[in-house]
Amino acid sequence: MPQVLVLGAGKIGSLIAGLLSAEGQYQVHLADLTLDAPKRLVDQLSLSTVTPCALDVRRADSVAHYVTAHRFDAVISSLPYFCNPAVAEIARAHRLHYFDLTEDVAVTGRVRAISEDSERVFIPQCGLAPGYISIVTNDLIGHFESIDCVKMRVGALPVHPSNALKYSLTWSTDGLINEYGNICAGIEGGQKVQLQPLEGYETIELDGLLYEAFNTSGGLGTLADTYRGRVQTMNYKTLRYPGHCEKIHFLMKDLKLNEDRETLKRLLERAIPQTHQDVVLIYAAVTGTRQGELFEETYVKKVYPRTILGRLWSAIQVTTASSLCCVVDLVMAKPADYRGFVTQEQFQLQDVLNNRFGACFRA
Repeated sequence: MPQVLVLGAGKIGSLIAGLLSAEGQYQVHLADLTLDAPKRLVDQLSLSTVTPCALDVRRADSVAHYVTAHRFDAVISSLPYFCNPAVAEIARAHRLHYFDLTEDVAVTGRVRAISEDSERVFIPQCGLAPGYISIVTNDLIGHFESIDCVKMRVGALPVHPSNALKYSLTWSTDGLINEYGNICAGIEGGQKVQLQPLEGYETIELDGLLYEAFNTSGGLGTLADTYRGRVQTMNYKTLRYPGHCEKIHFLMKDLKLNEDRETLKRLLERAIPQTHQDVVLIYAAVTGTRQGELFEETYVKKVYPRTILGRLWSAIQVTTASSLCCVVDLVMAKPADYRGFVTQEQFQLQDVLNNRFGACFRA
C-alpha cells in the first residue's frame, strides 16, 4: 500500500486525504501546522487509514525527519502556492513523487528546475484549472489535423449569488488574487505571448445563462509551451457572473490593491462569504480542420456539490481534489512509466474518466 503525505488540511487537502483513504489502497498522513484540523477530520469522518500530524514546511529539518521515519512514496502539496518550492526540494532530497495544485507560473518553473534529472515524478498544476481543463483540451486538440483556435473557460461560482461581486470564496484567497493580478500566457499568431489579467473581456451563454469571461493567470498550465507553433490562437479565461470583472478591476487597478495584496485578502475574507452551494463550469472549444474542412468541437460540463464520506463538499473541492487523485492514482499504478517533470497534457482524458476517482467528471 503506497504511503502518501498530504501537506495542508484545508478545503482541498482534507478531501484529497479522504478520497485516497476511502478506497483502502493508500496509507495517508495528513499534515497541517497544528494537529487540530487533521485530527478533527480523521475523527469526524472515521478515517482509519489517515494519520494526522503537525508539520511546518518552513522547518525543513523536522519535515525531513518525519519523511525519513515513515518512508513515504509520494508527497502532495495542498499548501498555498508559495510553499511549493520548499516541498519540491524535500521531495527531491528524499526521492519522493511530487504533486501540487499550483496555478502560479513562476512556482511551476521552479518545480521544473528542481525536478531536472530526477528519477521520481514532479507533477504540478494537478487541480481543475490548470489540471483537468488541460487534459480535456489536449484531448479535443487530438481530434483535429490542424488547429486554428483553442478556448478554455472555467469558473467556480455560487449557485445563489447575494453580494455585489456575485461571488463566494470557494478556494484559496491567495490563489484567487494571484490569478487576478499576475501576467497571463496565451498563443497569438502561433507564438507564445503575455496577456494582461482582467482584460480580453467577453460574454458567453451556457445552458441559457449569461456569463462573462476575462484573462486570468495560470489556468493555461503548460499548454502554451506544448502547442506554440502548432496552434494559431489559444487562451484561458475565468467565468464569472456579469459585473464581477468591473468591480475586481476597480479594486485591483483603480484602488491599486494589486500592489497591496495582503490588504485585498483581508477585505475579501472579511466581506465575501464562503459557500458549499456552488457550481463549477468547465468549457473548452477547439476550431480546426478535419479532412480539409473547418470544424469546431466543444466540451461543456457543470459539476455541483457532492456528498462524500457522509459530508457535503463544494463543487470546487470535489473537482480539484478528484483531478489530483486521478493523476496520483495513474502514476502510482505504473510509476515506471513516468519520471521527471510531467505535464497535465501527458495524461489521457479517457484514463482520467475511467479512474476510480474520476466519478464527478463522468456523471
